[in-house]
Amino acid sequence: MQRYLSNTPAEQQEMLGTIGAPSIEALLARVPAQARLARALDLPAAAAELDLLREMRALAAANADVDGYACFLGGGSYDHFVPGVINHMILRGEFFTAYTPYQPEASQGTLRTIYEYQTMMAGLTGMDVANASIYDGASSLAEAVLMAASVTGRNEVVLAAGVNPLYRHVTATYCDGPRVKLRTAAAPEGTIDLDGARKLVDAKKTAALVIQTPNFHGCLEDVAAAAEIAHAAGALLVVVADPVNLGVLEAPGRLGADIVVGEGQGLGVPMSFGGPSLGVFAAKKELVRRMPGRLVGATVDLDGQRGFVLTLQTREQHIRRAKATSNICTNVALCALMATVYVALMGKQGLVEVGEQASAKAHYAAERLTKIPGVSLRFSAPFFKEFALKLPVSPDRVVGRLLRRKILAGVPLKRFDKALGDCLLVAVTEKRTRAEIDAFADALTKAVA
Repeated sequence: MQRYLSNTPAEQQEMLGTIGAPSIEALLARVPAQARLARALDLPAAAAELDLLREMRALAAANADVDGYACFLGGGSYDHFVPGVINHMILRGEFFTAYTPYQPEASQGTLRTIYEYQTMMAGLTGMDVANASIYDGASSLAEAVLMAASVTGRNEVVLAAGVNPLYRHVTATYCDGPRVKLRTAAAPEGTIDLDGARKLVDAKKTAALVIQTPNFHGCLEDVAAAAEIAHAAGALLVVVADPVNLGVLEAPGRLGADIVVGEGQGLGVPMSFGGPSLGVFAAKKELVRRMPGRLVGATVDLDGQRGFVLTLQTREQHIRRAKATSNICTNVALCALMATVYVALMGKQGLVEVGEQASAKAHYAAERLTKIPGVSLRFSAPFFKEFALKLPVSPDRVVGRLLRRKILAGVPLKRFDKALGDCLLVAVTEKRTRAEIDAFADALTKAVA
């Protein structure tokens, strides 16, 4: 691979001659003067490659990342272990340089990995079909809500208050143009108030009921009960789920979900300061023609050999805009590839172990932390790997103090809900050790004293 592309003065003149411009200044003459740089850039002289690499490494070393901290952050992005083989695989040329597989005959490797990804996600979620082109968990939920409105012909959606507030904001933005009305079902004790939800779900207006499990506060929701409420009114049930947890938790599809969405970042994709990540989207086969994004299907050629193609492409790039199901116009195939390698590497038993370790360590952490005077669990509902702590002092103050001890203590909930201003959301993955949890408890004891 070339590290630099040459662009010598002779080559510049050759290109200018080809396009019929005498100089670069003449080429740029049509650019308005006010839009052009009025002064020369005050840049240092060019450095030798070795000196430049030293400078860049020094700058990079000034950055902090989760590897240098005990990370208890959650709320949608989690510090799960990323096996080293994943980077080895995605940096192979056939994957690293792949773009969109418009030409199936030249993209069989990419198409096959997407097909395998879809198969894995369908299996994990308990659904019939999954796609592979949604940007993140938030846009997956937004697309699911619009899809539910399209399928049912209704224009109201009930979202549980336990759904990630950032997801709800994105969904509200998506729904503004099509005028899909969003209503909120309260979750006063950490999980959805089923009686209140039953009153909100209308047999004529409601397109879908949306719940998240484990929800934003870490609490486990009753999916089967929510499905009963939605289906009794002729609405769909949309479940937001973390696929990493589905090695242990029952698949939402087997509990009555019609659409399952979620954030796949934990499947071998690093946190990366918040992105890029991976939107999971799966549904029942009856809804497949309403799904957004792209699908890869398996077929046979004229010689009877198996091959892979894009199918049911209801994107704006493929059909008339008026008939498109969404304006999703790229894919996150590299992140989907990372998830595919991760799931294949871990296997069924590995995913079970990841979930069991995360859950066991989270419950150990909750037990240790709630022994600190003044610290308690905010909600009594069962949780999986994440929980909300009620603190006797400002969570922001706690986060700042523990940061100095290389501990990322969690996410203060005040910015999302003022009623939870004294709460800290703590997530524990399989990466956290007993020593790190004990150190967290010791540091928190001092911080709240």
